[in-house]
Formats: sequence, C-alpha cells, structure tokens
Amino acid sequence: MESTVASGKRPGYGQLLRTAGAWTFLLPGFAARQPFAMLTIGIVLLVQHTTGSYGSAGAVAAVTGVSMALFAPQSGKLADRFGQRAVLVPGVLVHTVSGAALTTLALTGAPLWALFAAAVPTGASVPQVGPMVRARWAARLQGSPLMSTAAAFESVTDEFTFVVGPVLATALCTGVHPAAGLIAESALTLVGGLLFAAQHRTQPAHGNSLADAQVKRISALSVPGVRVLAVAFLGIGSVFGGMQVSLTAFTEEIGQPGMNGLLYGLFAAGNMLAGVAVGAIAWKTGPRRRLVLGYAGLTLAASVLWTAHSVVLLGALGLIVGLFIAPALITGYTLVDSLVPASARTEAFTWLTGAVALGQAAAVTVAGQLADEYGSSAGFAVPLVGTALALITLVTLRSRLTPRTSGRVAARGIGHRVPVTVD
Repeated sequence: MESTVASGKRPGYGQLLRTAGAWTFLLPGFAARQPFAMLTIGIVLLVQHTTGSYGSAGAVAAVTGVSMALFAPQSGKLADRFGQRAVLVPGVLVHTVSGAALTTLALTGAPLWALFAAAVPTGASVPQVGPMVRARWAARLQGSPLMSTAAAFESVTDEFTFVVGPVLATALCTGVHPAAGLIAESALTLVGGLLFAAQHRTQPAHGNSLADAQVKRISALSVPGVRVLAVAFLGIGSVFGGMQVSLTAFTEEIGQPGMNGLLYGLFAAGNMLAGVAVGAIAWKTGPRRRLVLGYAGLTLAASVLWTAHSVVLLGALGLIVGLFIAPALITGYTLVDSLVPASARTEAFTWLTGAVALGQAAAVTVAGQLADEYGSSAGFAVPLVGTALALITLVTLRSRLTPRTSGRVAARGIGHRVPVTVD
C-alpha cells in the first residue's frame, strides 16, 4: 500500500494531507457525515414538540440508534465484500425516504408505535461514512506511522461535525420549524452520500480483489480486542446521548432553548481541540494505558455534570468532558488497525460506531425518562454511569487489547504490522 511518510520525519497533519488522493475522499466525506450529528437532536426536538414528552422523544431517537447499531456492522461487512459504493447508494436513498416518513408521521400526530416503525429503517440506513473514510486512510497508509495521525484527524473531523450539526439542527428547529432539522439531515445525507460514493478510485480493495480467500471470511467481532473496544465505546455513546437530552431539558427549564446548540457545541469543541492535540503529540505511552487513562479522566469529568445550575458552569464542564472524549476515541480507532486484518477493517470500524450509537440510544432513553421525572440534573447521571462501567470493562479486560503478531488471528490475515508500543 502507498505511504507518503519519509523516513525519519515526524508524522504530522500537513504530511498526512499530502497523501496522494486524500482530498478526493476527504471533502465529500465531510459533507456526507455532517448529517449524522443532526439526526438524534433533530428527532428529539421534533418529537418532543409534537408529543410534549422528552421520554417519548428519547425513545424514538433510541430506536433509531439501536437500529443503526445493529445494522451498521452488516453495512461494513457488505462494504468490505462488495465495495463502499455498492452499499452507500441504496443506503442513502432508503435513509432519505424513511427520514421523510418519520417527519411526516410526527407532524401528523401519528401514534408512538408508528414513529418507532419509521425510526427502524431510518437508523438502519444511516450511511457509515466515517468508518468508510477511516478504511480508506488505512488502505492508503498501511505500514505507516501516519495511521495514528489519521485517526486523530478523523476524530477532529467527526467532532467538528458535532460542533456544527447540533447547532445547525437546533437553529433550524427553533428558528424555522420543528421539522426543519430532520428535513435538512435527510437532504444532506442524500447529496453528501452520493458525492462520496462517486469517489470510487480511492475505495479500499474488496471481495475477490483480496488475495487470500480465507481472510475475507473473518468477522471483526471474532477478535477479542474488538469486542472489548465495542463495550468500551458504549460509554462514549452514553456521554453523547446523555448530554444531548439533558442539555435540551436544562435549556428548556431555564427558558432559553436556543442555548442548547451553543452548550452542545462547547462540549463538541472540547472534543475537537483535544483531537487536534492528540494527533500532534508523539506519544511514548502505550495505547492501552492511554485508553484507560482517557476513560478515567472522562469518568471523573462526567461525575460533576449534575451539579451545574448555570449556563456558564455547564458550558465549562461540558468543554472539559469533551476534552477527554477524543483521546479515548482516537486510541480505540488506532488500536483497531493493529488488531484486525485489512479484509475486516470497515466492519471493525462500524462495530465501534455502532457501539457508540447503541450507547447513545440507551442514554437518550434513560436520560429522557429521568429528565421527565426529576429534571435535567438527573439526566446528567447517565454519562457518569456509562463511562464508569466502560472504565471497569477496560481495566478488567485490557490484556485483550494487545495486538497479536502471531498465533491464530495473525495467521488468518493480520499479516505484517508495524510494531506498536504496548504496556
């Protein structure tokens, strides 16, 4: 595979962006993943407006998240086998239609079960553009120390969408129409997804183009480290979901619903800033230790969210929580490249993305119920519980995150990997 890293040079963002062909998938990829950050908050704001219940809004958003978590890995597996374009094109068409159906049902006062029914295909068809972009980086940079920089860059890109997306969706829902956020999400998914699918020259090898027939039958979930990371990423999802619902409830309680996008934007901005820093640092600490330390910091930061009773304090605490998200995400995605064979890489990334969505779905549901019953402060307990459980899992099973260079898994396709530091 092609590598643009010159020997002896420290990997950096500038060097990464000079990778041949990178910009052809980066720009459309950014446009295609932008709607992802708008989906949950768009559903919550629309359904809460039409039903008057955060619990109902959270439940519908949760169904979307669970559906995405269940179908995302299958989408990744199909992309590994048949190519990204073959999966993206029908996916974005289904998502656009089902999103329009969900919007129409909510506006016409349809019963909750009907909203659940429409939420299933809406979530199942969410295009997995982020994992697909990561798979393209991995294909271009295999054997290169720039992989860690690429993981950081992707985290920054993801978080930039979470700075812009929620603010945009909230502004549309509160300033234009309650359905405007979800309508914009569907339209952007259609346009951005088709543009990204058109960049077929940079998509990774797939199906019969892979030399080893045995490699392509491997499931990413058969790798123990991927299962541990998937469980840990549920905790990150609990932060996203708990923050979205609880911030919405908090701003409603103080009579300033328009502040919701700003507060969530501060949270995402902390994540983005941390991602920039992580990618610029030449780490001497092993990835397992960084992952555990990142989750420990995230749990500690989340433990004080429920105490905030002012916009300024909550904004500051949200920023701090965001600072600990990126290190955990980046390290997890970096570990995947050393844990799984190239033939299952997109699938592995989608398992992690799906885990975040599943954690977000559970958090949205629980936080919505807590906010309805006890107010926004109770909803902020959800990120604390989710990250604490994820931390316990990582500490207990961290030995399974050691990249294997020999044995059963390596013999079945991991092949030659760049040695990585382990603690």
